[in-house]
Amino acid sequence: MTVEAEIRERAGEMTAAERKVVAVILADYPFGGLSPIQELADRARVSAPSVTRFVNKLGYAGYQDFQRRLIGELKERARSPIDLHGDQELVPRAGFLSAYCERVGGKLAEAARAMSEADFLAVCEALGDRKRQVFVIGGRVSDALAHFLSMSLRFLRADVHHVPGDPEMWPEYLQKMRPRDIVVVFDYRRYQRSLELFAERAAAIARPQIVLFTDQWLSPVASHATRIFALPIAVGTLWDTFAAPLVLIEAMVVKVSTDNWDAVRPRLEAWDRLRLDPPTADPARMSDETRGDE
Repeated sequence: MTVEAEIRERAGEMTAAERKVVAVILADYPFGGLSPIQELADRARVSAPSVTRFVNKLGYAGYQDFQRRLIGELKERARSPIDLHGDQELVPRAGFLSAYCERVGGKLAEAARAMSEADFLAVCEALGDRKRQVFVIGGRVSDALAHFLSMSLRFLRADVHHVPGDPEMWPEYLQKMRPRDIVVVFDYRRYQRSLELFAERAAAIARPQIVLFTDQWLSPVASHATRIFALPIAVGTLWDTFAAPLVLIEAMVVKVSTDNWDAVRPRLEAWDRLRLDPPTADPARMSDETRGDE
């Protein structure tokens, strides 16, 4: 669990002074917790002992212990495949595939425990609401997930937009956005500043509901998100796995289809009629062409 997740989980137990500290830290997470204790206290307009009591309540021995944890998160968030290769847990060559599948299966089980059923149902309901447009965007690699979600939803409903990564194309989509529309952002460690900027502009211009798919270290887009799916991606190899978010996407598509079947079915039937009913070919011409090949 990240420090942010710990803070949010314990938010109901905080005093008024401690809630001020929480607000300052989360407003610029994780950097808000890396300043000297007196500076943090001044920004929150509380005393330094209030900050100490806050970190103690979270289970840390002191403010330095709390900061060490934040620094550790920052290091994890910035790790590249080259960094991960150094501590990759190698498996016997003969059993690599089965061992890798077992690891990924473990992450799926971990993700299932981490996901909020309430958030899942709320997002599925929003994605199925035809009064809302859906905008989906991803990063360098995670845009493949964005494409999969947007394409799947386009089978089920209209007004689904896959936003390109080129910022020069964003004004077209930002102008279309309205309050209560859904913006889905995929952003994983070594996070892209461009995705944070897109979420920031969308929130300022249209105030849509932003749904973030990210990892356990949390993309900076989290500060703009209404719902966050922070799923484990590290499997001890030089490449992270997208198995958990992919399964979550599939589950959402199934749920949206099932809950809106009366509207989805006619759309799928029309799609199939147009896709599977090509113009009738001329039998005589086909026969001539066949003889020519012979």
